[in-house]
Amino acid sequence: MLKMFRTLARGAAARAAEDLFDRNALLILDQQIRETRAALERSRRALAAAIAGDRAEARLGEAVAARARDLEERAVAALGAGREDLAREAAEAIAELEAEQEAIRAARARFEAEVARIRAVVADAGRRQAELERGRRAAAAAEAVRRLGAGVGAGIGAGAEDGATLREAEATLARLRALQAEAADTEAALAEAGPGSEACLDIAERLEREGFGARTRPSGGAVLERLRRKAGLGAAEPAGPTA
Repeated sequence: MLKMFRTLARGAAARAAEDLFDRNALLILDQQIRETRAALERSRRALAAAIAGDRAEARLGEAVAARARDLEERAVAALGAGREDLAREAAEAIAELEAEQEAIRAARARFEAEVARIRAVVADAGRRQAELERGRRAAAAAEAVRRLGAGVGAGIGAGAEDGATLREAEATLARLRALQAEAADTEAALAEAGPGSEACLDIAERLEREGFGARTRPSGGAVLERLRRKAGLGAAEPAGPTA
């Protein structure tokens, strides 16, 4: 039983770790990209240092070669003058310079190999870093869309919070539009009920009753005439003058 509990505990811890990773995958990826970017920068600095070291060895080799040539010319001149003792000393110094040149050539060969290796590593890492950052941008966009979709639907967790926000915003917009429409109707009604509006309506109705202008409302006589035509009867004879 105890063994089963330990197994369950390990399983729960593994599940919790996976869930934590899933919820924070983008955040983890951002940190990993920062770390790989820093490592790439260190590699570039190492490459620059190796190139600088190779160039320094090249300058040192040129200086040693120049000293060896100068001593050789002087030793030849000393031999011509019969000063073999000086020429022998110069020969010893030239031998040491030539040994130093050989060491410099070996060091440069090592630098060149290291520079070539680091350059290849940095180039590959640079390509992979650029691809990683492009993938991160695409993943961030996809994650934003996924969260938005989860919020609009019936998702749970963080997505449900986003969805509730969208629904609340839509309800607020509908309410705002209704309030604006109501305010517009109220303003129109106030304009119609403005000063002088009742007097204008009274005069218009009086003129209409007297037969001046087009009628705005149907009259009983007009309705009767319409009914007569529908019944197939002719129009009523106008009443003649009374005697």
